Amino acid sequence: MRETTSSENSWPLEPPIPTLREWFRSAVELALAHVESLPSQPAHGPAPTREELLAIAEPMPEEPHDPRRLLERVVKEWVPKSFTTAGPGYLAYVPGGGLPTAVLADLVSGLTNRFVGLYAAAPLLARLESTALRWLLDEFEFPRAARGVFTSGGSIANLVALACAREKLLGERFQDGVLYASDQAHHSIPKAARLLGFPRERMRLLPSDETLRLDPRRVAAAIAEDRARGLRPAIVIGSAGTVHTGTLDLLRELADLAARERLWFHVDGAYGGCFQLAPDGRAKLAGIGRADSLSIDPHKGLFLPYGTGCVLVRDGADLKAPHVHDSTYLPAVPSDADEAGAQDFAEHSPELSRDFRGLRVWLSLKTFGARAFRDALQEKLDLARRAEAAVRAIDGLELVAPTDLSIVSFRVGRHGEGGNGGAGDAESDALTRQLLERVNARQRVYLSGTIVRGRFAIRICVLSFRTHQERLDEGLTHLREETGRLLGQRAAARS
Repeated sequence: MRETTSSENSWPLEPPIPTLREWFRSAVELALAHVESLPSQPAHGPAPTREELLAIAEPMPEEPHDPRRLLERVVKEWVPKSFTTAGPGYLAYVPGGGLPTAVLADLVSGLTNRFVGLYAAAPLLARLESTALRWLLDEFEFPRAARGVFTSGGSIANLVALACAREKLLGERFQDGVLYASDQAHHSIPKAARLLGFPRERMRLLPSDETLRLDPRRVAAAIAEDRARGLRPAIVIGSAGTVHTGTLDLLRELADLAARERLWFHVDGAYGGCFQLAPDGRAKLAGIGRADSLSIDPHKGLFLPYGTGCVLVRDGADLKAPHVHDSTYLPAVPSDADEAGAQDFAEHSPELSRDFRGLRVWLSLKTFGARAFRDALQEKLDLARRAEAAVRAIDGLELVAPTDLSIVSFRVGRHGEGGNGGAGDAESDALTRQLLERVNARQRVYLSGTIVRGRFAIRICVLSFRTHQERLDEGLTHLREETGRLLGQRAAARS
């Protein structure tokens, strides 16, 4: 039976305004009810059944359906069977809270559907996005010649940055160029190098030191060794917060090294870069503004929806060089435009067609003001210190790395050698996995696991704007209780 959603219309893709009003009102109420219920939702949902997965894989429908009923099914039946990434108890991976102002921005940008990839197509809107980028460039104290572009995320931001470095230092024959990063670097770094055509052996992932940082002395030695082999060292990559432990590389020392060796210095700040806005974060990130390129993820540190990344480049000409192309059918930036703010984003990134990402950033910063973000980010640093102190105080747990930003990584300790009544590495890993499962099963917080130097560890990542002390303390209480139970049961079984 054919299901209709509006009065008969010879142009079905143009529903009348009263119909649209009902659709939007229904969607808003559905979304607000979801947000209102976030504090009471489980920190992660159950896995979907095989039948549910198969039911979604249906043929393309020929007849219309009521979008209100479709969205209700999505929100009430399918969304709950996933990680509750927008909730206060989501402390796994890197949270993405999704500020409501970004939803308003996407509603307007989607309906007005203006093209901001080219300045001439929407000068004021392109200037708005350039302004939001300028705010970020200024925050990191980049020079006026610097430029940036919003991307879909840190992976593309890293790809763009390495493309700029390759173009600047190596040219078209780049197979002998070498990149240097830590073995703790995000996987998007070697992936970007590979996509750009670098041979795998030219991506030097150097062993990190005992604190899981990239040692500048080790990089310097590798550079000297590669030059002696006739290779061309080109790019040094530092992490402003590694994915496993949130560890900060020695950014000032790496910047000094890159300057001395005349190499490109890229900082992957997708996770931690936005802590530059917080007073304590700015001190911890000293040296980040000396990068030739920097990737950050506003969908992490500025709490925006997934799909909002950013790359900032010290010299705007370097950002443009690998992307500019003579497309005579596209309008150029008008000659009388203010060059300080006029920017064709299509000539500064791989994308021509793209959404209006900058409106999410601009509207959120204008609505709440920068101070609100600075305070929220400082709160996350304070909460992470609180979590670190709590973990230190739990008998049987050990930290695996210093807590530089808002990630606390830990595991069940070995308590001596296995033959002396303690847990060996294998048993310690098994107990750590069990502890993670037990805490997550209580559904108030959701933690994640990772492998650090071959050992399993648990991660607490505090970065949702909805996470505050009350929920964190509740999760730490569960961690304390479950650790006591787990190790008490182990001791009883061995006695």
